[in-house]
Amino acid sequence: MFHGPEKPATSRAMSRDGSRATTRPQTRTTATTMKGQEDRASAPETNGDVRAGTRSQWPRTALPEPALEGNALLNEPLRTKESREPTEYLRKQRAQLRGPWTCSFLTLATTACSILLLATIMRSFFTLQMDPKGCAMSYMRPAFARFADFDTEHTRFASKYSLYLYREGGVDEDTRVKGIPVIFMPGNAGSYKQVRPIAAEAARYFHDVLRNDPGAEGSGKRPLDFFTVDFNEELTAFHGQTMLDQAEYLNEAVAYILALYHNPHRSLREPGLPDPKSVIILGHSMGGIVARTMLRMPNYQDSTINTIITLSAPHARAPISFDRDMVSTYNDINTFWRDSYSTLNPENNPLADVTLVSVAGGGLDTMIPSEYSSLTSLVPDTHGFTVFTSAIPQVWTGMDHLAIMWCDQFRKALVRAIFDVADARRPTQTLGQGDRIRALRKRLLTGMESVVEKAALDSGPTTFLTLEEGSASILSQNERLVLRSPGHMAKTKTHLLPIPAEPHSEGSKFTLMTDQELHAGDDENGKLATLLCTASPPSGHFASALAINIKSALGAAGTTRLACKNAVADVTYLPASTNTSVNAFDQAKPFTYLQYALEDLRDFQFVAVVEQPAEANHGWLLAEFSAGNQSTMKVSKGHHQILINGLRRKLGNDRPMMTELKIPEVHSTMFAYNLHVHRDPCQKGQKELFAPLLRQSIQEPYESKYFVNTKGGNINVHGISPYMPPPLSGKGASEGLSLQLWTDPTCNSTVKVSLTVDLVGSAGKLVMRYRTVFAAFPLLVVAIVLRKQFKVYDATGVFMSFSQSMDHCIRTSIPAIVAALTFLSVALSKATQGPWARRWFSQSTGTDETSIDFTVNDLMLGTSDPFFWFLVPLFGIVSVGVCIAGNYFVLTIMETLALIYGRLRTLLTKTDDTRHHPTTSTTSFAITSPQQRMVTTSILLLLVITLIPYQFAYMVLNIVHLGTCVRALRLARETGSAPAYNFYNYVHSMLVLMLWILPLNMPVLVVWIHNLAVHWLTPFSAYQNLLAVLPLILLVETMRAGGMVPRVTSR
Repeated sequence: MFHGPEKPATSRAMSRDGSRATTRPQTRTTATTMKGQEDRASAPETNGDVRAGTRSQWPRTALPEPALEGNALLNEPLRTKESREPTEYLRKQRAQLRGPWTCSFLTLATTACSILLLATIMRSFFTLQMDPKGCAMSYMRPAFARFADFDTEHTRFASKYSLYLYREGGVDEDTRVKGIPVIFMPGNAGSYKQVRPIAAEAARYFHDVLRNDPGAEGSGKRPLDFFTVDFNEELTAFHGQTMLDQAEYLNEAVAYILALYHNPHRSLREPGLPDPKSVIILGHSMGGIVARTMLRMPNYQDSTINTIITLSAPHARAPISFDRDMVSTYNDINTFWRDSYSTLNPENNPLADVTLVSVAGGGLDTMIPSEYSSLTSLVPDTHGFTVFTSAIPQVWTGMDHLAIMWCDQFRKALVRAIFDVADARRPTQTLGQGDRIRALRKRLLTGMESVVEKAALDSGPTTFLTLEEGSASILSQNERLVLRSPGHMAKTKTHLLPIPAEPHSEGSKFTLMTDQELHAGDDENGKLATLLCTASPPSGHFASALAINIKSALGAAGTTRLACKNAVADVTYLPASTNTSVNAFDQAKPFTYLQYALEDLRDFQFVAVVEQPAEANHGWLLAEFSAGNQSTMKVSKGHHQILINGLRRKLGNDRPMMTELKIPEVHSTMFAYNLHVHRDPCQKGQKELFAPLLRQSIQEPYESKYFVNTKGGNINVHGISPYMPPPLSGKGASEGLSLQLWTDPTCNSTVKVSLTVDLVGSAGKLVMRYRTVFAAFPLLVVAIVLRKQFKVYDATGVFMSFSQSMDHCIRTSIPAIVAALTFLSVALSKATQGPWARRWFSQSTGTDETSIDFTVNDLMLGTSDPFFWFLVPLFGIVSVGVCIAGNYFVLTIMETLALIYGRLRTLLTKTDDTRHHPTTSTTSFAITSPQQRMVTTSILLLLVITLIPYQFAYMVLNIVHLGTCVRALRLARETGSAPAYNFYNYVHSMLVLMLWILPLNMPVLVVWIHNLAVHWLTPFSAYQNLLAVLPLILLVETMRAGGMVPRVTSR
C-alpha cells in the first residue's frame, strides 16, 4: 500500500529561536468530477492508503516542518523576506525539491560539457585516424554437403548444430574425403558459409598450381577437405555456456570426421598415405576461442588437434564481460594454456605439439579491440605468435571483422600458409611442431622480426663461384653498390662487397633493395643473384654446383673460387614506393629486400651480387653496409615531452638507405600520432630511384604498417592496452614504436621527420578500450543520486526528484567521489609495480616472486601507467551528462505515456454512473488484490526456477514498473499532493536505476530468445538463480501496490 512520508499526526519542529512549534494536522481532499467541476469535501484522517474500488480520495496532507539541524540542504540562515514566513518558504523549497523537471545552470553546463566530450569521442572514433581499406573482392562457386548421419547417436546437439563439407564447383565436386582435414568454426552470430572464400581458394590453388608441381606432391601436399559447422548463428560472445556447448559438439565432430577416412565408401584417399589422426582448425572471432576450449573439454581426444589458426579472435579477454559464465570460462581456458606451457617437462605438457597463430585485422576492426587477439600472455613464441594483416607480405592492408574472411589478398596468403605446414605423409597431416612454426613465420611475418630464422645461413653452400680474369669488381670497404638498369651489359658481371672485419657497433647491418627479382641461380631468365661467399669453403659436398665463368679482377694469377650460399631464401618483400604510389596494397610489383645483422655474416668474407645479361630495363639495385650508430636512432623522450613538444629529427645527406627510429615510450594504444616526412629534392642532375617508404612496427604482437611515397600519415599502435594481462616473458610491446624509413641515399638530400600527438584523434581510442566503463560509471552516478534522495527523505520527509538530487550531487558528493577515485587509480597504478605487490601476490598464490600476476591490470583504469589519471574525471563528466540526458528522456516518455493513459482512462470511465457520483475517484492509485499479486509473483518465480532465465524476469519487471511509474505520475499530476509526488519521485528513480542495469542482462536474454527461435528448449541451468531476482520482484510488487520505502528517522 502507498504510505505517505509521515503520519498526519501532530508533529513538532524546531523554530528559529530553538523553541518547539506545534502544527495541527490538516487533511484536505480534492476530487475532480468528469465535468471539470471542483468539489471540496472533508475526509477523515488517513495515512495515505488508497485501495482500488473504495470511495476514498487521495489525501493532501500538510507536511510538518523538518528539523533544520543536520540538514545541509535546508540548514541555511533565513535572512530574506521568507525568514518572516518560514513555513511558506519551506513549502516552496519542498515543492522545488519535488519538481521532476528542475534544472539549474550548473546541471545544464555539466550536460553540455558531457555532450561535447561525447560528441568529440564519437566523431574521432568514426571519422579520424582511419586506416585505408584495400581488400579486393573474392569469388567462388560454393557447394555444401551435409552429414545427415552425424545425428543424436554421435552427439546430443545434433538437433541444434549441423556439419557440412565444402566443395568448389567446377574444380572438385566429389563429396568423398580425400585430402587433409580442416575444420572451420564461425564466430559470434557467424554463418558456416563464411568458409567459402578460403575453401574455394584452397581448392583452386591446389588444382591450378600444386597438382602440377612434382616437388609439392613429394613433400606431402594434398587437397584440403574443408569442413564447416552450422551453429545457427549463435551469439557465442554473450553466453559462456553456449561456448562450452559448441566445444563439446566440435570434439565429437572431430572424432566423426577422422572416422570418415577409415570408411572406404566415404574416402578416396591415395594408397600408401596414412589415415589422418588430427585436424587443422581455422576459427573466426569467437570460433577461435571455442577451438582453444576444445582442448580443455572432457571429451577431447588427445593429439586430434595440433594446428589452430584464428582470425580476429579475442584471446586475451572476453569481448563482453557481463556474463559471469563467460568470464569464468575465459579464466579457466587461459589458465589451462598458461599452466601447460609453464611445465618444464614437455611430456607433461598436453599442448606440446600444438601450434597457435592469431591473425588480427587492426584498427578497421570495430567489433573487438585487435590487441585482444594477442597471444603474448598465453603462448610462448616457440609455439605461436600474433600477426596483423597489414604486416603480411603482399597483403599490407588492415581489414574489419568480417572482411578478414573474404579479403582476396589475405585468403591467398592464408591458404598458402596452411599448405606450407601440411604433410599428408604423416598421420598428423602436418609438419613437426618446430618446422610448423618456422613455416608460418616465414609466410606471415615480414621477415625483419628477430624470431624469423635466416634460412640461407643454416644451409650448406649451394653455389660454386669461379672468378676468372676479366669482369669482376670489388668495392672498397663500406662503399655503397648502386646499379641502374642492371643486366644491360652483354656479359655477366659480379660485384663483391667485402664484409667489414673490424669491430662494429651494435645494430650494424647489411641491406639490399631492388625493384627486380632475385633468383636462385638455376633460373636462366633471372637477372640478379645475391650470394654470401667465403674464399675458404668448408669441407663437405655442395648441395648443387653452379659454375659462373667471369674474368678476374682479383689478379692475373689464375682463378679464384668462392663457396657461396644463395640468399634468395631470406628475401622479403616490401610494397613498391614510387612517385605515383598511393597505398601499400596497390597492385604493383613489390620491391625485393634483404637484411642481415652484421654479426650473422661473420663466417663469410664477401656479399656477391651477380648481374647477368638481360633485356634493357629501368630497374635499380642498392646494397650497402651501415654502422649501427648511423642506421639506428633511439629517442629517449617520455610521454609528457612528446605530448607537449612532439618529436623532430633531421636525417643528413650522408644517411644510409634505411634509417630506424626507436621510440620506447610510444607503445600505448590510447594515443594516436601524426607523422610528417619532408624531403628536399634531389640534387640537380640526380634522378630519384624510389620514393620514401616508411614502416611502423612493434614487437609482440607483430604489427607493421607501410606508407608508400610517404609525406606522413597516421600512426597507431596496438601495443600496451587497458585491462590486458602482462606477457609471459620478455618486454613485448613495451619496447615501443619503431619507424623504419627507406630513402634514396644517392639524392644527397636531407629528410626531416616530425611526430606529434593527435589529441582529438586519440579520443576515439576510448570507445573500444573502455566501452564497458561507459556502462559501469553511469551506474555509480545513479547510485550516488539515489543515496542523496534517501538521505534528504530521511531528514525531511521530502523525496526529492532525480533531477534535483543530481543537481545537489554535482555540487557536493560527485566531485569528491571522482577525486577519490582519481587518487585511487593513481595509487593502484603505482602500487602494482612495487616489490611489495609482487610479494603479496606470491604469498597469496603460494608461488615465488618471479611469478606473473595476470590479474594486475583488472582494476580501475586497467593500466599500470599513472599518466592516464585524467580519464577518471573525464568518465565522470561524461557519465553525469549521460545520466542527466537519460533521466530527461525517461521523463519525456513518462509524460507521453501518462497523457495517453489519462485519455484512455477518461474514455473508458465516461458512463452515466460516474456522472451522478462525483465522489468516485478518477485519480486513485489502482492496485490489485494481495491474492492476485501473490499468484502472479508465484508464477514468475516458478518460471525462473524451471524454464526462463532470471534476465527475462528482470525485463518483465522493468515493463511492470514502467506501468507503475506512469500511473504514479498521472496521480501526482491530478492530485498535486505531497505523498503522491514523493511516491512518484521514488518509483521514477528506481526505474532509472533498473533501466541502467537492463543492458547488462540483455546479452544472455538475447541468446535465450535465439535458442527458442531454433527450437532449442534446453534450460539455462546456470541462470535459474532465484535469489538473483527474488528481492527485485518483491520490491516491484510493493511499489506496484503503492508502497513506499519507510523513512529511517533514528541513527
